[in-house]
Amino acid sequence: MIPVTKPFLPSEKEFKSYVKSIWERQWLTNNGPLVNTLELKLKEYLGLNHMLYVSNGTVALQLAIKALELSGEIITTPFSFVATTSTIVWQGCKPVFVDIDPETFNIDPDKIEAAITPQTSAILATHVYGTPCDIDAIQQIADRNGLKVIYDAAHCFGTRYKNKSIFEYGDISTTSFHSTKLFHTIEGGAVFTRQPDLLKKMALMRNFGYSGVDTFSEQGINAKNCEFHAAMGLCNLPHIDEILRKRKYLSAHYMLRLNKLDVQFQKLQNIDDYNYAYFPILFKSEELMKESMQKLELAQIYCRRYFYPSLSTLPYVKNVAMPVCDSIASRIMCIPLYHTLTLADLDMICRLLLRAQNSDEGKALESKHFGMLIADQIESEINTEPVKVNGSI
Repeated sequence: MIPVTKPFLPSEKEFKSYVKSIWERQWLTNNGPLVNTLELKLKEYLGLNHMLYVSNGTVALQLAIKALELSGEIITTPFSFVATTSTIVWQGCKPVFVDIDPETFNIDPDKIEAAITPQTSAILATHVYGTPCDIDAIQQIADRNGLKVIYDAAHCFGTRYKNKSIFEYGDISTTSFHSTKLFHTIEGGAVFTRQPDLLKKMALMRNFGYSGVDTFSEQGINAKNCEFHAAMGLCNLPHIDEILRKRKYLSAHYMLRLNKLDVQFQKLQNIDDYNYAYFPILFKSEELMKESMQKLELAQIYCRRYFYPSLSTLPYVKNVAMPVCDSIASRIMCIPLYHTLTLADLDMICRLLLRAQNSDEGKALESKHFGMLIADQIESEINTEPVKVNGSI
């Protein structure tokens, strides 16, 4: 069986050494030493001054909305994981959907301003599949209209924009360290901000609002994470460059093998700094997508309709037509991509996709959006010495 993803796991010995230290200290949670060490090492790796490690990516979004004291309407994307919209509703705000760009799949900045009303308090945008939104355009719109900006950067570990971590942008950025992510702590997430006062506020909120043994300075919740999850993060972080390089290598192979598949690939921005978090392919019709998925499943290869359905169709929001998003959500599929995926398995996936579409008789895809942009820089990696990962490709 080939799943759509598998978590990266360090050696048992490495993890057990951290677990042994937890047993010795008997300090399991409440801002323990491993949590503090992980925060410091992540800030060092990412080149950031401020971040907080929290229990998961959804709580990170909740903290962001609460800390910015948002109310009324929040402009957001209909093409994201359900938590992006659910958190807005959960926090008592109203999501206002803006359609997406048909090439990047990110929120379309050209359509944001028309959705702003006197009740609008913020823009919450997702960097879809790890590729950045049009950050400059969104910030200009926010500045003109006095709005806050939150980025759901759940897919973005390792992505950089203008030589900075993607987490550097917006009033607050959030991410997920869930086990399906390329950097994970089993369960976990983080909030990032450049504003020290805002970070201090979220730090208090993360721990019930405690500012002393018997004093409370903020309304808070339990958003802390534990020593065991931090231990997994500390084990995984030294491998992150290897993980990113392997995903880039596998993605390049996918592009070379699927260059005759009559599909659309996501347009990537700042290609040198992309993290290759996912490999989505957009079919010409939902029927073709389903046929391909069925053929793969018969071979026990499991893909995912990620993201489907459009969030603007959820039962607890006002349903609105989002023509671009509705179309893309019905036709898109993410195919397997993970650290231990072998080239033999990758080749089989590609053969089945091509066979499902009879692509040998079709026209070659002229993909300037993905493959052509990276082919030159990756070609030497593919055609010379293989990437070594734990002794194998």
